Amino acid sequence: MDAKSTPNRKITRPKTVIDSSDDVFQITYPIKNNIMAKKEIVTTKWLDNMAFESEADGHKIILDANPEMGGEDLGPRPKPLMLVALGGCSGMDVISILKKMRVVPDKFNVQVEGELTEEDPKHFYKIHVIYEFTGKDLPMDKLKKAVELSEEKYCGVGAVYKKTMELTSEIKVIDS
Repeated sequence: MDAKSTPNRKITRPKTVIDSSDDVFQITYPIKNNIMAKKEIVTTKWLDNMAFESEADGHKIILDANPEMGGEDLGPRPKPLMLVALGGCSGMDVISILKKMRVVPDKFNVQVEGELTEEDPKHFYKIHVIYEFTGKDLPMDKLKKAVELSEEKYCGVGAVYKKTMELTSEIKVIDS
């Protein structure tokens, strides 16, 4: 028996019916999205010439082009801020994890190097992160674990970048 000959028969399916007629049975399947989301809003307003002011988390940042591009060099260009975001995100993760492991270096720097394409739109196609720790008898296994957790689990900036470009890293330790 087909569905036309049994009009009282209820069909239970994990889908939503959008349109049903004799010739068309159009359905859409609900998206199962277990992502808990928080919306971040950044406002960027034009100041003058090539200068913009962005506000994030109550802090203001001036962005500008260099004079060769018509700006006045009042602040950084936008693309280097992508490197800043990665260095800050991963750096905060790493130092937080190390503190929980009771490992606190004397100094900790994150250097982020990005390689840009030559053609427009110019974008980073490769980023390399150097984690530089200074301290006495720092346990390399814990440093590696903290960096690995940041890169594989916690740093959302790196997670997005890995989807679009090559992302590599290294650890340097300076004994003090």
